[in-house]
Amino acid sequence: MKKRGSIIIVFILLMVFVTLSCIDKKTFSSPPGYDLNSPIKYFMSDDLLEISGIAFHHGNADSIYAEQDEEGKVFYLKLGDKKPGHSKFGKANDYEDIAILNDQVILLRSDGVFFIFPFKLLRSGEIQNVQKWNNVLPAGEYEGLFADEKANQLYVLCKHCNIDNTKKTNSGYTFQVAANGSVKQTGQFSISVKDIEAKLGSKKIAFHPSAFAKNQNTGEWFVLSSVNKLLVVTDANFKVKNVYPINPAVFIQPEGIAFDNQNNLYISNEGNKTLPGTVYKFNYKK
Repeated sequence: MKKRGSIIIVFILLMVFVTLSCIDKKTFSSPPGYDLNSPIKYFMSDDLLEISGIAFHHGNADSIYAEQDEEGKVFYLKLGDKKPGHSKFGKANDYEDIAILNDQVILLRSDGVFFIFPFKLLRSGEIQNVQKWNNVLPAGEYEGLFADEKANQLYVLCKHCNIDNTKKTNSGYTFQVAANGSVKQTGQFSISVKDIEAKLGSKKIAFHPSAFAKNQNTGEWFVLSSVNKLLVVTDANFKVKNVYPINPAVFIQPEGIAFDNQNNLYISNEGNKTLPGTVYKFNYKK
């Protein structure tokens, strides 16, 4: 019986390996200008095993800025560096995304709390006088944050909010961030889950966005859902245009997305016990 059981386990593991190998070789469709099947891969150090959000300062790709889920640190590195630099801004907690607007750095905690400090302090090692903004968002779970410098707006997207029925919509909110780090809500928006279902030809999906960013070249929004393994592309007003299933063998846990000022696309992925965290770069092709 033990031998038979061992044979069954080996067979199951073999089938899983074969399935993942087939998925890895499958070609998935991509939005115009990008090939999601051919990333340039940058492997993160252990410090960024759980890399989450990523951002650029004025779109400059010379340095990428990141945070990870568990530590109150902001990281900075040139892609390809073996070891990132970092500064501490707060206590250990569940931080989900990062944005830079008006030379202010904004960190988003999963419960919708903002942590804000001047960009000039980012490389200081120990960041003092960080502003903490509570109760600026409705109760819920948040993972998506984006700074639109052209519109001078900060955007936040619900992953799962109490006011939403996520079988129908995902709500988002816009803010202005003043030079002194204060925030003021300026508007709301939403993404229709029904429209995503229609594009997929599926029914009753629960859409849980993990990151989003605006493609300044087209005005479109690129919205990632790690749980669903989807990239949703909307127009400038968040109306769903296309939905792209992404390769689960490549995108293990996509948690961050950004564009540089050359329209290149970047997606960060959390690692696991056997794989490091990564940042994938997708060069823009006209």
